[in-house]
Amino acid sequence: AADGYARARGVGACVVTFTVGGLSVLNAIAGAYSENLPLICIVGGPNSNDYGTNRILHHTIGLQDFSQEPRCFQTVTCYRAVVNNLEDAHELIDTAVSTALKESKPVYISIGCNLPGIPHPTFSREPVPFALSPRLSNMMGLEAAVEAAAEFLNKAVKPVLVGGPKMRVAKASDAFVELSDACGYAVAVMPSAKGLFPEHHSHFIGTYWGAVSTAFCAEIVESADAYLFAGPIFNDYSSVGYSLLLKKEKAIIVQPDRVTIGNGPAFGCVLMRDFLAALAKRLKHNPTAFENYHRIYVPEGHPLKCEPKEALRVNVLFQHIQNMLSGDSVVIAETGDSWFNCQKLKLPKGCGYEFQMQYGSIGWSVGATLGYAQAAPEKRVIACIGDGSFQVTAQDISTMLRCGQRTIIFLINNGGYT
Repeated sequence: AADGYARARGVGACVVTFTVGGLSVLNAIAGAYSENLPLICIVGGPNSNDYGTNRILHHTIGLQDFSQEPRCFQTVTCYRAVVNNLEDAHELIDTAVSTALKESKPVYISIGCNLPGIPHPTFSREPVPFALSPRLSNMMGLEAAVEAAAEFLNKAVKPVLVGGPKMRVAKASDAFVELSDACGYAVAVMPSAKGLFPEHHSHFIGTYWGAVSTAFCAEIVESADAYLFAGPIFNDYSSVGYSLLLKKEKAIIVQPDRVTIGNGPAFGCVLMRDFLAALAKRLKHNPTAFENYHRIYVPEGHPLKCEPKEALRVNVLFQHIQNMLSGDSVVIAETGDSWFNCQKLKLPKGCGYEFQMQYGSIGWSVGATLGYAQAAPEKRVIACIGDGSFQVTAQDISTMLRCGQRTIIFLINNGGYT
């Protein structure tokens, strides 16, 4: 739920018990880490006077060592704070929260259960506003990267743009749209970036996903003589088993703070949003790739209507789901079949889309639906979930009902854990 909340509001939090709750939530924290979501995990830790006493506490694995839980969180958080006294509590908590926001990763805060009831001057007055120092590009590196990229792309005959999932953490979606408007290139997104680029954009050609791409999209991307990938993740899922027909020497790879051009130079300390915005002013307008797409594009047909008493077909179901979507909707797709079926949906202006492609934990979508709907009550959340995944986290439905949420869940019996 905190994962879904963070997707809607920019940061989420969860509160759990020591060890038995902490180790249970570890899977969800790992998912948020993989998706670059700032999430604050708050644990009610042992009393401050329990440390060093060799006491064995309930809800633990029966050892006197209380460091097991923080050590388990070490590889799935970017900062861990164990608060055992009030003198440095404010500093540890501020550092944890600010690190989560700066790194866009989860953090762990354990607070001794006896501390909240103890008065302390630091916490007796109104909080002091906290400001984060903005991250800035190296201006010389930025100019050099833009100059090299502009030269690379302006000499290409049919360049394309491809958006990736790290545009979210880089806060570069608006800059990517600005670049798309300026250059006129055909624009695709990687599957894990669906929803980060407006699909009503005049030069949008669909999802680039190798052999399972949107119709005619892969042909345009893979035949291009230059492509700019903004925030890509090339894992076995997104590359369809590393089968993408791409050539490194044709690619500009833009990560949140680094730009690599073909086989040549790489430029560090260059923020993606600054780079894309500056590059938009230096590119020549070149709609060749989009014109080629428009030339070969054949509109999709409509599925045949079901006969009376005929079993409901997936393509008919998703045609109905497509007709439900509006700018007030958000689609949440569960791991498995729903990934592929929801990728085919055409998102209207303002419609959101979320799924967990990197980590792919089954059952993720039920909690994410709960959290997202709570964070964005003005949106109608539409979730597509297989019956196997649903069984893992079905209990979250009770919280949705208690909170009065108006979510729609399509529970799909797809014949297996697929």
